[in-house]
Amino acid sequence: MKQGVTRFETVAPLFYIFAIIFMEFFADELYHIYNRGNNKQKIFFKPANYVFFLKKVRNFLMPQCDILAYCLMPNHFHLLINADNRTIGTRLIANQQKNVLSEAVRILLSSYTLAINKQNETTGSLFQQNTKAKCLAKGSNNYGYICMNYIHQNPMKAGLVKRMEDWEYSSFNDYCGNRSETMCNKELASQLLDLNFDTFYDDSYRLISDLDVENLF
Repeated sequence: MKQGVTRFETVAPLFYIFAIIFMEFFADELYHIYNRGNNKQKIFFKPANYVFFLKKVRNFLMPQCDILAYCLMPNHFHLLINADNRTIGTRLIANQQKNVLSEAVRILLSSYTLAINKQNETTGSLFQQNTKAKCLAKGSNNYGYICMNYIHQNPMKAGLVKRMEDWEYSSFNDYCGNRSETMCNKELASQLLDLNFDTFYDDSYRLISDLDVENLF
């Protein structure tokens, strides 16, 4: 196995999400992490749900990786992260060595599902079975930068808003300077993705080819 990699399978509590979270991480690589509602159902039902989910991202994921971009959609979410030595770490849980980020994602999704089930007076699965983490190998046609643009364009492409800056639940406004949020490591993103903040807004609206989109998943 390649040095600096962890590969684990984390079984989440069946009552909460019926999910097996299986992700593989290498240090110093970019990853597109995503999941959507079971049977494509909604996972966010009101504004407070988006805010609650982002708080959980901050609490559980930020200690394990650098978040470069995100977007929460009514029935799915996208995260662009940079993995480092924290990300590939492990800890002993129930006599098993488990990857810290995989475990953090499990806790995030299961605890969020529990809260939504309580809110909606429902039970069972909220998310699809497998949370995916697609490695965007650095230097490969700048897929990290393409992924950021794809993530930010999601609400506009879905017809939820006419302009990306009108969607509140993504990191686009942070990079445009319209909001001073601290979740994303913008300095690191600038270095890794070669961002030009003077042209960032216009560059973000450029069309992404279908082939490039396929390589993000």
